[in-house]
Amino acid sequence: MKISALFCLVLVAAVPALSRADALSEMAGFSVFGKVSLDELAKGGIKTAAGVPMSTPRDLSVQSCFVLPKTPAQVIEALKQFDPTAHRELKVFLHSDISGAPSAANFSKLAHPPGNAAARALSSATEKMSPELQVSRAEAQKFDSAKPIFSFWADLLLQRAKDFVAGGASAQRAYDHTSAAAQPGREISGLVRQQPQVAKQFGGFLGTTGLMGGRGSLKPELYWELLQVEDDGVLTLGASYNRASAGGGYQVADGLYYASGGYYVALTLYQIWPVDVGGRPSSLVWRGDFISAASLGDLHGIERLAAESAMKKDILKAATIFRNEGGR
Repeated sequence: MKISALFCLVLVAAVPALSRADALSEMAGFSVFGKVSLDELAKGGIKTAAGVPMSTPRDLSVQSCFVLPKTPAQVIEALKQFDPTAHRELKVFLHSDISGAPSAANFSKLAHPPGNAAARALSSATEKMSPELQVSRAEAQKFDSAKPIFSFWADLLLQRAKDFVAGGASAQRAYDHTSAAAQPGREISGLVRQQPQVAKQFGGFLGTTGLMGGRGSLKPELYWELLQVEDDGVLTLGASYNRASAGGGYQVADGLYYASGGYYVALTLYQIWPVDVGGRPSSLVWRGDFISAASLGDLHGIERLAAESAMKKDILKAATIFRNEGGR
């Protein structure tokens, strides 16, 4: 049965307005943002704010939102194609996707690590097996000073990636090389539990990933990075998931489930809605960043506010770079 052209035009015209209202209402329902102007965001504005206060002192969160002149599907593709190493200010020196089953070939870039100060700091800490390194006792015992330092890390990352594929973040070995025996899977779950509204919004989705326990039903896109945290080089393993949501939107979860130092774990969530801005198909993007780090647990008062402010600046920087690149 044919539908009249006039009816089609009316239907198409009605959907964006409804999506626009629903998107703003839904975001207000679970985020820290109240009234938001899509038109202002579409001009390049990015709103950032501290997340709901965490009950665990070592945890911190920041939320942001912005508009991209792309459909949600195009935003997902832009996220997949984004290369953090192309932006020096992000301080990501190596990034490599892990395609298929994790293998030694996935970590071949570590055979020729960068010669910068951050990589040298990681080498120095590894040589003396510093207590600040986040490895298990069993992993620490495998270090052999007669072998190249980064071959130790390549082997460690490979095994942890295999463990994640087999059993998710809950299968990761605890950082029990030191007295602070944090377990990555529990740290990620704790971050989500302390954000009740966010947990409600993403609970069904996160439950299908390997980030919250078990391997999950959704297949992850795995990767590893060498980046800088303060002055130190940090090796990290990540897993990214996405799924379509009602109304043509998407949800994304990107979890850093292992880090050699700097922080225990980190989690970034995205909710992406289709909206119409000035007659152009666009996307309203909400981003939530959550981090667990031992160093945060000792901060109080002004020092904690300063850490929160620094995190907001880092998120704003990253979101601005992505928005500028993704808006082309």
